[in-house]
Amino acid sequence: MATEHPMGAQMYQEQVARRALDALRTVDERAWAVRRLVVRSLRSKLAGDRRLPVGRVASASTAMRRNLGRLLYGRDQVVHRMNLELPPAPGADVITLHDVVAWRFPDESAPVPAAIEEARRAAAVICVSEFSAREAVELLGITDPHVVHNGVEERFFDAEPLPRDIRRSLGIPDEYVLHAGGASRRKNLEALAEAWPLVLRERPGLGLVLAGPPHRHRTELFDGMPGVVLAGRLPDEFMPGVVAGAAVVVVPSLYEGFGLPALEAMAANVPVVAAATSSLPEVVGDTGILVDPTGAGIAGGLLDATRGDASGALVRAARERATRFTWERCAEAHARVWASLA
Repeated sequence: MATEHPMGAQMYQEQVARRALDALRTVDERAWAVRRLVVRSLRSKLAGDRRLPVGRVASASTAMRRNLGRLLYGRDQVVHRMNLELPPAPGADVITLHDVVAWRFPDESAPVPAAIEEARRAAAVICVSEFSAREAVELLGITDPHVVHNGVEERFFDAEPLPRDIRRSLGIPDEYVLHAGGASRRKNLEALAEAWPLVLRERPGLGLVLAGPPHRHRTELFDGMPGVVLAGRLPDEFMPGVVAGAAVVVVPSLYEGFGLPALEAMAANVPVVAAATSSLPEVVGDTGILVDPTGAGIAGGLLDATRGDASGALVRAARERATRFTWERCAEAHARVWASLA
């Protein structure tokens, strides 16, 4: 699905699709062809090669969606739907479940009505973490999902901080804690807002940079708070430097299907303070500071991470751990699933 504001799920789509053919040639001897479809809404100005009335398709009956899938995918043997709004394939239908937030959290996008039935019928379901796989089994009744962890882009490894002039043009201070991502309730920004005054009292020279698409909830929590920069959505080419320049990256979420910002920080040699919830311990392991998702817990973790060189050993271990999460490995694991169905 084409989208105006790509986030983690769209990065996953791009990274896997880009490597799909090479990965198939690596894991399987048969002659493969890969066809990529980018679907957009009827009036969208975004790039794509198919148009659909996306809202109507998402809310259509199971039978209608099945018929539309026959038209959309033709004779493709294996179809990997990377967005559940798209209709199912008539042959080997593969889906990705990043998480089940649509069913867990009312402030997220509503779930596709047919999604659970289609997921149960799918030839394969890929989940991006063991945590998400457990959620898929327990909440949706999925049988035997495949766990394939996301990767981290090579450009984050040992990235250099942004030059001072660019950083200042973005309003980013010399020393800062970074939170990057969305602002839905599961991101737990309320606890971060509670923690920040406690941190600032002990670290008066430290700033808090909040990067992500403008969101009313984030603005209501932080607008006017001392030491806070609402940076908005920063250019993608700047993100490795923004991450690398941070004193700490904080991921206070109550629920994450994977937690890519934590992995990017690990690759960039930046300490991570993350909530000990959902998939985050699975990604961070023992190479970050895992805390209770409360104001006091987050504040304590940030103060520990910014106490001199206390986190040096963790940073080195985290960088080593990050090398295990590559998009090449991720794509080849996908390819083994696809090859098993053809």
